[in-house]
Amino acid sequence: MTSSAGSVVVIGDALIDEIRDDAGVRELVGGAALNVAVGLRRLGVETTLIAMLGDDEAGAHIREYLEDHGVTLIASEGPHGSSRAVVQRARNGEPQYVFNEAAQKRSIRYSDEARGAIADAALVAISCFPFDVPTEVDALVDALGDARVAVDPNPRTGMLRDREEFVRGFERVATSAAIVKVGADDASILYDGDLDSLRARLRSLGAAAVLATAGSDGATIDAEAGVVSAPIAQLPGAVIDTVGAGDATLAAVSEGLVASSPSDLGEWRALLLRAMEVAAATCRAEGGLLRTPESLADSGRGVNGS
Repeated sequence: MTSSAGSVVVIGDALIDEIRDDAGVRELVGGAALNVAVGLRRLGVETTLIAMLGDDEAGAHIREYLEDHGVTLIASEGPHGSSRAVVQRARNGEPQYVFNEAAQKRSIRYSDEARGAIADAALVAISCFPFDVPTEVDALVDALGDARVAVDPNPRTGMLRDREEFVRGFERVATSAAIVKVGADDASILYDGDLDSLRARLRSLGAAAVLATAGSDGATIDAEAGVVSAPIAQLPGAVIDTVGAGDATLAAVSEGLVASSPSDLGEWRALLLRAMEVAAATCRAEGGLLRTPESLADSGRGVNGS
């Protein structure tokens, strides 16, 4: 079912995750922006993804995956092919990524079709964007115009070339955003590691709301109406994979912003609690494909993504 409240455009990465662990080697379609786009579509929102793809086998797999999930793709040409990440699990269970040349040199261009989709969207969500490349940020800002924006910096150390430049580019977009999502990793990689201070900084810079996610410590939304926090949701079943939790959270919050415009603390609390449920459900299966508590029984069906 498609939301009647409006559509969302997602801008960012789409890639192949090559997962290597004790179970062997397998490939999943992934990328933070792709996960958000597919997640929004699974929540009933009409969604378009603007991302770079190569004219290669990996690109064909990504295109097929998006088509299977009903996400419209507006692709920028990938001169170095499609992005790929080799993913290995560290001893603590967290994924470690090694990115190919295409991912490290990713670039997005905005066709008339892309600009039209952005202009018509109720919300534009940006995740894992090359904020440390000024020409990319210039092109993004120009294409956004006065769009209502949700942004997740989602820096990856294997693609980060200039931390200070990344912060400048990210904050250039974040200052006028409807909501900014940041996590503990973002605070550690880009700032001094203090997530609460980062949340306060982004609000002081002009972000209308900040969603700060702290892993097992839950999440907080800081908005004009006040500050509300929620623990991680407790659902039946074991936690299998946390890799898609942040993307699922952003998708769920974005869906809530499209469906309505929270104005009081109770509305923000309801939105955050729902996002925590969606994130917890997503963690009950491998990969980043968004699940809801209602859909867990069907989580084994369809195409698996990361």
